[in-house]
Amino acid sequence: MSNQKLISFDSLSLQDFNADAEMIPLMTPEDEEEMANEDLPKTLPILPLRNTVLFPGVVIPITAGRDKSIKLINDANAGDKIIGVVAQKNEDIEDPSMNDIYPIGTVARILRVLKMPDGNVTVILQGKKRFEIDAMISERPYFKADIKEVPEKRPGVYDTEFNAIIDSMRELAIEIIKESPNIPTEATFAIKNIESQSFLINFISSNMNLSVQEKQNLLEMNVLKERALETLKYMNVELQKLELKNDIQTKVRIDLDQQQREYFLHQQMKTIQEELGGVTYEQEFEEMRQRAKAKKWDEKTAKNFEKEFSKFQRMNPQSPDFGIQRNYLELILDLPWEHFSKDKFDLKNAQKILDRDHFGLEDVKKRIIEHLAVLKLRNDMKSPILCLTGPPGVGKTSIGRSIAEALGREYVRISLGGLRDEAEIRGHRKTYIGAMPGRIIQNIKKAGTSNPVFILDEIDKLSISHNGDPSSALLEVLDPEQNNSFYDNFLEMGYDLSKVMFIATSNTMSTIQPALRDRMEVIQMSGYTIEEKVEIARQHLVPKQLKEHGLTAKDLTIGKKQLEKIVEGYTRESGVRGLEQKIAQVIRNAAKSIALEETYNVKLTDEDVVAILGAPKLERDKAEGNEVAGVVTGLAWTSVGGDILFIESSISKGKGSLTLTGNLGNVMKESATIALEYIKANAELFGLDQDVIGKYNIHLHVPEGATPKDGPSAGIAMLTSMVSLLTQRKVKKSLAMTGEITLRGKVLPVGGIKEKILAAKRANIKEIILCHENESDINDINADYLKGLTFHYVKEMQEVINLALTTQKVKNAKAIA
Repeated sequence: MSNQKLISFDSLSLQDFNADAEMIPLMTPEDEEEMANEDLPKTLPILPLRNTVLFPGVVIPITAGRDKSIKLINDANAGDKIIGVVAQKNEDIEDPSMNDIYPIGTVARILRVLKMPDGNVTVILQGKKRFEIDAMISERPYFKADIKEVPEKRPGVYDTEFNAIIDSMRELAIEIIKESPNIPTEATFAIKNIESQSFLINFISSNMNLSVQEKQNLLEMNVLKERALETLKYMNVELQKLELKNDIQTKVRIDLDQQQREYFLHQQMKTIQEELGGVTYEQEFEEMRQRAKAKKWDEKTAKNFEKEFSKFQRMNPQSPDFGIQRNYLELILDLPWEHFSKDKFDLKNAQKILDRDHFGLEDVKKRIIEHLAVLKLRNDMKSPILCLTGPPGVGKTSIGRSIAEALGREYVRISLGGLRDEAEIRGHRKTYIGAMPGRIIQNIKKAGTSNPVFILDEIDKLSISHNGDPSSALLEVLDPEQNNSFYDNFLEMGYDLSKVMFIATSNTMSTIQPALRDRMEVIQMSGYTIEEKVEIARQHLVPKQLKEHGLTAKDLTIGKKQLEKIVEGYTRESGVRGLEQKIAQVIRNAAKSIALEETYNVKLTDEDVVAILGAPKLERDKAEGNEVAGVVTGLAWTSVGGDILFIESSISKGKGSLTLTGNLGNVMKESATIALEYIKANAELFGLDQDVIGKYNIHLHVPEGATPKDGPSAGIAMLTSMVSLLTQRKVKKSLAMTGEITLRGKVLPVGGIKEKILAAKRANIKEIILCHENESDINDINADYLKGLTFHYVKEMQEVINLALTTQKVKNAKAIA
């Protein structure tokens, strides 16, 4: 039923109605009988209604706005107050004609006319009888027509079926009123107090939620029983709709109430934030939406963002997940999807940059130029994975910045030293509080492009813990076949790292797991020679330290000779970090003199170096004399570069035992044992008696006993030391050697040759004995750094003895027999 407001009801007769009364009474059976006996006038003014149908006995208010309608009402109200009311077929027609109105309507009596302030007229009408337009008399100033009564067939008083229909209608009407929140409960009182069956039918039909066409069809039914049955059908449909609607509302009411509560709270928060000048969530959503539109990402990424963004908008801002979701969306928006910096292919300029920033390192520079050349020819090549390995301080990390400048790419660096959590590489899942992406994705975001030069520093210092193995997580990052869709746990999507140029650095390759080592192109970076260190200090370190201390070249000049003195006397390293510290110490002294206005030598002298840095501390690195039997100079590789070590041995009467001291490792002890057994097995080659050897104990020692030593490269030095001891022959002066020995008397190659050669030069060594297979390593070294050195390449231990020992006996030689 409709929510049309009922003006008023009671049980009084309409015949007693007074125009000044405040209430309009319901129609009684007596009123209905009297109305049925009334004769209709032959001619009536016709009032077209736009959107309603008037039924006999029903009282409705009508607002008239058309001039014709207002005049009709005024004229009728001044006369007998009787008019004919019909419905328009189309309510949009402003000035209807005869063809635009229905032929059957209801004779109505004007109960009250109210003039409204806006000029319209509201009239309260009560229907009486149905009529049919017989002929239209006039259309001006309003419709006037001849009419005739439409007879109505009513059932008998004892028609049980009709009475049952009426009872059902009454019950259904009360049910509808209860179910509908829009109909006032007073309407139940009205339904219960309607005594007339025909009026009940008309009253319900008038208030049903039906179209004008459906109501007109009911009005035109001449058989009252049929009209009642049709109305009952409409009422059943209406009740079912209401019950279904109420069921749905009951199910969602709790959720709706909660949502409304949250909505009002959010609106209040929004208002407060606006008053405080803060950014509202709507503003934040809109900013994200606009940023997403500007992104050039693929369909999959765009779809994922839309999904996550919709979830974000539905979240409660007070929820802990709200912040994580915001961080996730901001990460997607900040990442440089499909954004690449343009590579520079000017190879000559790239060579200049590399030469400007780094002295030496020819192999590394050559590899970078090769990479640029290939990129110039094929612009779609995946970036290689380089690993620079070498001792500390040789420029492994700093060369990455130069490569980035040469390529015109962004530069990012992460230190992997001590990293033991896999999540640092792959990120945390969003389900954790405080979740964040891994360092790879974080630094790609920081770089702002998808093809930076990415330095993975100290990759050999990765460790394993209960949180996983970070080096295994790097397998995907550093595999050109997999890293085009690197999966970060926080991002939950594949990200293309194939255009990133990864450069790893390490001090040693031995601690890197094989699978990871296999994915990288290893470039060995050996230590610098004294000449290289002097040039690096002159071109780079001195200008840098002068600038950092607020001085210029006019304030202090350090010559090559003084730089060489600092290198040889105060540093013992493969790189130049210690050298830079000593240069800084010298420059600080000058800065102090300038600040205190003291006199000092602008051009540094050797005496100034000693005065500032103290007496040279590393002079012991010089080769010793050959006046003592059994003392041989060996060459060793350490983590800080090459070094020389002395093998010394002594002999005493005993039972042929071998004693080893000097904190030696197992491999080095085995080398000493092999050397002695080879001497015993081949005593005649060295002019020795095997029985005599068995009467003496040999003690072999390697000085600096606090320093652990290991490796096979001292094998030939130990052999030479023992032969010199047993024969009391002199070892050739200014000679050093390195090489592994076998029980068969073969000499095997060893590593770290360049570092060992540099150590030999520092110690003023003139001749070096090597395995013949190490000749290729010597050929790779710049010839300028080999000046003053003579190399002897050997295959057998006998060759080593022939080259290393002279025929002269040492001073105060012992008689061994």
